[in-house]
Amino acid sequence: MHTTISAKLINITFAALVGSALLFGANAAHAANSIVARVSLSQQVMEVSVDGRPTFAWKVSTGDRAHVTPTGSFKPTRMHEMWYSKKYDNAPMPHSVFFSGGYAVHATYAIKRLGQPASHGCVRLHPDNAADFYQLVETFGPANTSIVIAK
Repeated sequence: MHTTISAKLINITFAALVGSALLFGANAAHAANSIVARVSLSQQVMEVSVDGRPTFAWKVSTGDRAHVTPTGSFKPTRMHEMWYSKKYDNAPMPHSVFFSGGYAVHATYAIKRLGQPASHGCVRLHPDNAADFYQLVETFGPANTSIVIAK
């Protein structure tokens, strides 16, 4: 289990939950919170906004020439702290946030390839960033999370 969470993530999570609790009552703390992860295929970057505020910008690796990353707006469909690809030789996919069929945002150990297309279509992140994103989605909920992928 990943236990190191960035101070920025802790502050954002705490501020969002406290602010929502004050505005809407403790039982609706998650209602006002939203996460939007915008993936740029041309720039190989994922920018994450929390409640409309740009919060993180991380290098990614998306699909290479032979493997497309789907474009569009998606909601997370399932999450796994550790998943192993059924299609690609049981490859590890830590902190997977699936958004369309077998496509997911997940950690990679090939960190030197971040910033360039290199995946089979998934959105790969540095392990620390994938853990932070996973924690954000887990905290605010898949229903309050959008993953937008554009060329």
